[in-house]
Amino acid sequence: MAAPRAAWTGFLRVGSVSCGVKIVGVVTEAEKIHFNILNRWTGNKVRSVYVDEQTSEQVPPDQQQKGWEADKDNFIAIDSQEIKALKLTSEHTLDVDEFVPISDIDTRYLEKPYYLLPADKPSTEAFTVLREAMEKTKMAARSCVVMYQHGHEVVIQPYGKGMLLTWMRPYNQVTQVGDIFKGIPGGKQDQELIDVASMLIDKKLTTFDPSRFEDRYEEALAELIDAKRKGKELPKPKAPPKPENVVNLADILKKSLTAEGLVPRKRGKSSKKSKAA
Repeated sequence: MAAPRAAWTGFLRVGSVSCGVKIVGVVTEAEKIHFNILNRWTGNKVRSVYVDEQTSEQVPPDQQQKGWEADKDNFIAIDSQEIKALKLTSEHTLDVDEFVPISDIDTRYLEKPYYLLPADKPSTEAFTVLREAMEKTKMAARSCVVMYQHGHEVVIQPYGKGMLLTWMRPYNQVTQVGDIFKGIPGGKQDQELIDVASMLIDKKLTTFDPSRFEDRYEEALAELIDAKRKGKELPKPKAPPKPENVVNLADILKKSLTAEGLVPRKRGKSSKKSKAA
């Protein structure tokens, strides 16, 4: 199997220490099912084209440009060269100006992961030293990378023998909690119910194994395509279980324990009753 193609190559620089690195995508869509758009009447594949909304004439690529709508039907035209001029000057260098504890990273801001590895053999020693120092101190590096015509804030952290570079979502693209959880009760809940729920959790405890994750929608699509290809009867979707309103949470939890072959633990007498005795 051929090595994955690098999405970016350049230098990782921390102070006076620098080394050649390359970025390889973690996520692949090679197994994902992709559809073409067909003409229902002819069965031929169709393609999308840009059409002038006023004249209805097709606009060739050399006449297309980006535009931002300032007001209704009033656009500010932006040329690709003007956008290109905004590129960061250090588009081939990952400059690290600060480190943050890995435990402090808010996972809501993590967007897209990439593997980071040495670009060549001479860069391996410096890369490895930086990685092991970050692993020992449990720190992640903060930097910015220019990829696909855009600058992306990133965090870099140790991962196996290499590192993991992850694009960060901008702060203004993340909805802050605010009053979203307003109305959800806080404080201590019924301890007996928590004990029963904890037993259910313990019963279903397992290890984090991504290889067991399945895209059931993709599997259903593959079955549908296979059936149509072979002229077989189309698979019928399974009806989801009907949701039930929880009338008595304690009874529902105990019923779940019974289904799992578990017996609710009996709670001891309270400390007050013990003292009274």
